[in-house]
Amino acid sequence: MAILSVRTPSSIQLLRSSVSPIFSKPLFQSSSSFSSSIVSSPSTRLKSNSPISRPRVVLARASTGVAEPVADYKEDIGEILGDVSIFTASGKPVKFSDLLDQNDGVSAVVLLRHFGCVCCWELATALREAKPRFDAAGVKLVAVGVGTPDKARILATRLPFPMECLYADPERKAYDVLGLYYGLGRTFFNPASKKIFSRFDEIREAAKNYTIKATPEDRSSVLQQGGTFVFKGKKLLYGRKDEGTGDHPSLDDVLNVCCQTVA
Repeated sequence: MAILSVRTPSSIQLLRSSVSPIFSKPLFQSSSSFSSSIVSSPSTRLKSNSPISRPRVVLARASTGVAEPVADYKEDIGEILGDVSIFTASGKPVKFSDLLDQNDGVSAVVLLRHFGCVCCWELATALREAKPRFDAAGVKLVAVGVGTPDKARILATRLPFPMECLYADPERKAYDVLGLYYGLGRTFFNPASKKIFSRFDEIREAAKNYTIKATPEDRSSVLQQGGTFVFKGKKLLYGRKDEGTGDHPSLDDVLNVCCQTVA
């Protein structure tokens, strides 16, 4: 499996931190003891009234990065998502709709895994560096992570990352509404995660000020995957679910989608 194929001690330590603190326990426990020690909620957490399925929006396939229409979300997914309560990094409660452009402009919303994932520190670094290009294109760029606001502030301070663009979703409410992937297999063993080996230098650079203290207290949160979404007002135009840990989109592709929408 890809994560177990890394040879050097330094690379093993760095990748272990991307899914910490799970590796504080032996890797090869019995499945029952392993699951009970980490997961306090089932791997499939979508409700029967989940907004997944029905009318079409544009969804990019993680394997190709190519945008194509698929039946994944209801047309009113933006309205449903807009009522979800999350927090600013400073701890102020807000609605998800507050993250979106209030004048029907274009917003790119990147949902990270959890604030203690080193791969998410790498993605946040890339977002910070790309933000001037999104700003110049008239696109609002924000990031949401799993964890409490104090965990968000750790990432924002140590990376650093602009705190006004960072939000916390400790109960993973937005992740549930969007049907983002969750579970042991997605976190550790999905083939899409192998792309992190091509970005090892970037991950190592982003991890210079990394601390495990940014990991959520709710340890089941480390099994959550993220995704990237583009909205015009509350209308969802583009969505991409991360298939596994470190399966991040090309921000150039995301910006191109945004620019086509603005045009």
